[in-house]
Amino acid sequence: MKKISRSVVLLLAAVLAVSVFACGKKDGNKLTLATSADFPPYEFYRNDQIVGIDAEIAAAIADKLGLELVIEDIDFDSVVLSVETGKYDIAMAGLTVTDERREQVSFSMSYATGVQVVIVPEGSPITSVDDLFEDGAFHDIAVQLSTTGDLYSTWDLEEEGLAFVDRYTKGTDAILALTTGKVDCVIIDNEPAKAFVRQNPGLKILDTEFAVEDYAIAVNKDKSDLLKKIDDALRELIADGTVQSIVDKYITAD
Repeated sequence: MKKISRSVVLLLAAVLAVSVFACGKKDGNKLTLATSADFPPYEFYRNDQIVGIDAEIAAAIADKLGLELVIEDIDFDSVVLSVETGKYDIAMAGLTVTDERREQVSFSMSYATGVQVVIVPEGSPITSVDDLFEDGAFHDIAVQLSTTGDLYSTWDLEEEGLAFVDRYTKGTDAILALTTGKVDCVIIDNEPAKAFVRQNPGLKILDTEFAVEDYAIAVNKDKSDLLKKIDDALRELIADGTVQSIVDKYITAD
C-alpha cells in the first residue's frame, strides 16, 4: 500500500477543517421555520413553493437579521413541539398565544389577529354560534387537530357535553367531513374558512364569531436573544408598514 506523505496529510486536514468551518458558518446563518402549509392565506403551496402571510413576514424578519430563511412543512400538531425541542428555530402557522402553549415555548409580540368561525352547509339548523350552546344541543364538530378551534370546541362544547369533536390533521380533511355529511359544522380560522367556502359551493360561514385571538411567533424558551431580535425586527416591520402590506396582499376587504 502506498504511503501518504506527512505534508499531504496536513494539507487534507486543513482542507477538512475549512470545510467543516464553512458548513458550520452556513448553518449558523439560517433561520429555520416550522409551519403547516395548509392554512391559507397564512401558509399554503403555490406550485412547489410555500407562500402566504407567515412565509413573507418570516422572510422579512430573516432579511432584517441577515439570515437565510428555511421553511419546513410539518403536521400542525407537531409545530410547537418542534420548536420546544429545538428542532427548528421558530414556528409560524397561524399560531394563537395560549397559556398551554406558553408552557412549551415563548411568543413574540402579536403580528395579526385571527377569528375562529363556524362553517355549516346552506340550510343548516345551526344559524348562529349560540345554537351550539343551547340546552339539549349536541353536534358533531370537525376541527384541525391542536388548533385553537380544537381547543375552544373541546373546552367550551365537548367537555360540557354539547358536542363530539372530530379532529383531523388537515383543515381540508375537516371540510371534506362536512361536505360528505359526517359532521354538522367546522370550527376554524376565518381566513382559511373563506378560502374553503369559495372552493366548496353549498357551504357558508356563520355571521357570529366563535373566538378572537392574537397570532404570534413561537420561539424556544432558551433562545431569549433570538426572541428579542425577532421582536425588534417585527416592531420595525410593523412601523414601516411592511407587515400590513403583506397582510393586504393576501386578505382583501371582502
